[in-house]
Amino acid sequence: MGSANNNSSAARKARIEEMRRTDRARERRNRVLAIAASVVVVAGLVVGGVVLVHAQSDSSAQDASAKKDSAASGEAKNAGSSGDSGHFTTGKDGVRAWSGKLSRTHVTTKVSYPMHPPVGGNHNPVWLDCNGDVYTGPVRDENAVHALEHGAVWVTYTDKAKKADVDALSARVKQTPYSLMSPYENQDAPLVLSAWGHQVTVKSASDPEVGRFFAAYVQGKQTPEPGASCTGGVMK
Repeated sequence: MGSANNNSSAARKARIEEMRRTDRARERRNRVLAIAASVVVVAGLVVGGVVLVHAQSDSSAQDASAKKDSAASGEAKNAGSSGDSGHFTTGKDGVRAWSGKLSRTHVTTKVSYPMHPPVGGNHNPVWLDCNGDVYTGPVRDENAVHALEHGAVWVTYTDKAKKADVDALSARVKQTPYSLMSPYENQDAPLVLSAWGHQVTVKSASDPEVGRFFAAYVQGKQTPEPGASCTGGVMK
């Protein structure tokens, strides 16, 4: 009888120990699975974050590139344009006035003007000296237009102009601040006087329109920048 009880007690202890071992093994498996799952989640978050950062970086780079391309496209589109719109209308006094828009943007490129000589439009950031300056060779339109913006009158002539007229106009310009003179072959008449937005053809240096034009447009009401300097710019 005692032997049977001992055997039964030993069997129970053995089953209990087996159950404990099974429980401990289950707990270990659960911990391992939990750790593994955590590692997977963390790895996924890290990879996802890296992908998101790269995606955002690529997107920002693409946006920046698109903006740069757009700006470059805009610059290329506007390069060489005077920005002017409109046409000349001729008054009773023979002075032609530009009826549309004359742009005033500073550009460093060569500009294609709709009129010759130009009376306004986009122009070089540096003006042509116009303090009674007489140039014996052609000057850049882009710098001369800036001088017109400062209120100068620009006298131009072709090789068909009489020497006596060229000499007389040259003497007048030299005595007149805010004026300049230069040869200009690409114009319709031998002698032309230009100011910002205005232009007139004269027959000779003694044409009464010469005096009227100088009186009206040297630092006249048409001047976009009255009082701006006519010295310290470009000289040729």
